[in-house]
Amino acid sequence: MPTVASAHPSPYEFDPATTALLVIDMQRDFLEPGGFGESLGNDVSQLRRTIGPTAALLRACRAVGLTVIHTREGHSADLSDCPPAKLARGGPGLRIGDPGPMGRILIRGEYGHDIIDELAPRDGEPVVDKPGKGAFYATDLGAMLAERNIRSLVVAGVTTEVCVHTTVREANDRGYECLVLADCVGSYFPEFHRVALEMVAAQGGIFGWVAESTDFTSSLVLEGAS
Repeated sequence: MPTVASAHPSPYEFDPATTALLVIDMQRDFLEPGGFGESLGNDVSQLRRTIGPTAALLRACRAVGLTVIHTREGHSADLSDCPPAKLARGGPGLRIGDPGPMGRILIRGEYGHDIIDELAPRDGEPVVDKPGKGAFYATDLGAMLAERNIRSLVVAGVTTEVCVHTTVREANDRGYECLVLADCVGSYFPEFHRVALEMVAAQGGIFGWVAESTDFTSSLVLEGAS
């Protein structure tokens, strides 16, 4: 069985047949210059550094037939699935549903809501539209994973301390073994990114494991050659 020997806090062993790559919220509004994230004063280069490693990760996972699932955070056009506490966040003109630089902010079907071209899903790769930070809340992700007999999740996406962390915590509570790829997750705030990764692997892996994507893909290549 392939093992990521360099994973922290201990080697991460997985079965490719029951493992899925989960790519979280790599959306234009978060990652692209001129998008919603940048309009809030964030440095999108902190997120864009993940694009190259994640593209290479996708190529490797697709080459061996690993299950790949994408997520997008967003809401229906009438905002019926957006709770008042979330809807009230942000200043005037910068709230969910307001007109933004790439369409209405975090509304499904708008240009900014979709996944960036560099990491676009391929035909047959599910895209989970989620109204919350975590990928399990109010979605069919759990059923989708159960149908595919998935027991391990390799996680990429943004942002490390928010949607990635929430999803990994949710997955941990549901019994999934999670490996977070440090170079394929990102935050607008480098210190948040660092601490969030430390929290995943703390206390013997309280939420999961952390490794570099090249170490994970090397284990896939070795498995394919064996």
